Amino acid sequence: MILVRCEPARTHGAPEEEDSRSRVKTSTNRPTRSGKGNVTVAASPMESSASSSAAVAAEGAPATGEQLAVFWHEGMVAHDAGRGVFDSGRDPGFLDVLDQHPENADRVRNMVSILRRGPIARFISWHSGRPAHAAELLSFHSAEYIEELVQANAVGAKKLCEGTFLNPGSWGAALLAAGTTLSAMKHILDGHAKIAYALVRPPGHHAQPDRADGYCFLNNAGLAVKLALDSGRRKVAVVDIDVHYGNGTAEGFYHTDSVLTISLHMKHGSWGPSHPQSGSVDEIGEGRGLGYNLNIPLPNGSGDAGYEYAMNELVVPAIEKFRPELLVFVVGQDSSTFDPNGRQCLTMDGYRKIGQIMRGMADQHSNGQILIVQEGGYHISYSAYCLHATLEGVLNLQAPLLDDPIAYYPEDEKYTMKVVDIMKKCWKESIPFLKDI
Repeated sequence: MILVRCEPARTHGAPEEEDSRSRVKTSTNRPTRSGKGNVTVAASPMESSASSSAAVAAEGAPATGEQLAVFWHEGMVAHDAGRGVFDSGRDPGFLDVLDQHPENADRVRNMVSILRRGPIARFISWHSGRPAHAAELLSFHSAEYIEELVQANAVGAKKLCEGTFLNPGSWGAALLAAGTTLSAMKHILDGHAKIAYALVRPPGHHAQPDRADGYCFLNNAGLAVKLALDSGRRKVAVVDIDVHYGNGTAEGFYHTDSVLTISLHMKHGSWGPSHPQSGSVDEIGEGRGLGYNLNIPLPNGSGDAGYEYAMNELVVPAIEKFRPELLVFVVGQDSSTFDPNGRQCLTMDGYRKIGQIMRGMADQHSNGQILIVQEGGYHISYSAYCLHATLEGVLNLQAPLLDDPIAYYPEDEKYTMKVVDIMKKCWKESIPFLKDI
């Protein structure tokens, strides 16, 4: 393993840093909030179709008139991770009200409803998901691990690791999440659409080939990448913006140069036996995969500007050098400014911009083909808004369809930009195919 020192010394209390942390970011795209907190909707899905192309463009329609294929199955709401103190499942005995586990069905119900009834609805076609077959699971996971999950399901309930509970209904939901993601990928591979979104739960990017982790049982994105490779795609790139390191996906492709895995996440390190990976910049792959796992651990509070800078300075050049034939965009709204599981301060503007950048890379390198896979995002309402904005960006809509209801926040973009610059320098020195980015 190559160790690279890529962190600047942070001077606490320096005037410049204090300035950037206390500054409140404003944007002309954000709403002026009334006393009742009303939000202006830029375009309503209930409006009749425009009679001229100019009117359609004014409503924010994509220039190509394309639609987003969304894959979903209601059976995925059957997974119930229970209640306790946050995600622990523990009842200390002295609390009258326990938390619903953050990875609950309500968060995804709102994602479904905002896509069905929000202003983006007219750009979406809906497709039913399906359960994965056992043979499909073995393309990414070991037979021993799948048998462990089958036996846990037979018992009825089992804690697989911290925060990760397989309860009655969980295994069926996990199979649906995996199969639905595979169906979305096949939709692209068969030429039916260029952009597909697997709206799935339980999430998957922490699930490693031989173990569960971080609310995840089966690695939905990893299975989809394997399908693409088995279908003849020679190079696939995965860009993961969930607030946590996509360690499971990275682990599954750590020794290959056919898959470039890039993860932008908060700097959280390892969290125990189920998650031994740190997500640090020195985890860059091994063997043939050396240099093809790129981690971008960003400081807390990086915000919209910090993420956009990281995308443009690190992700875009890496994708240009790798030249993938297909992009997999792993999304988590837990990087948002109000998520209980993250501290990264992204708003709808930031998610929209990331979506636009991903679309630009897909148009340039993979004939516009991009699979989007749902992961985290635990604020019940704001996660749905941020999803909406992300998909607006991927669709390359000409104007925002929804204003942000609550996006006033401080960010520390200057420090993040320093960190990104240092990481870029380290990549040039330690990753052979990125030496001249």
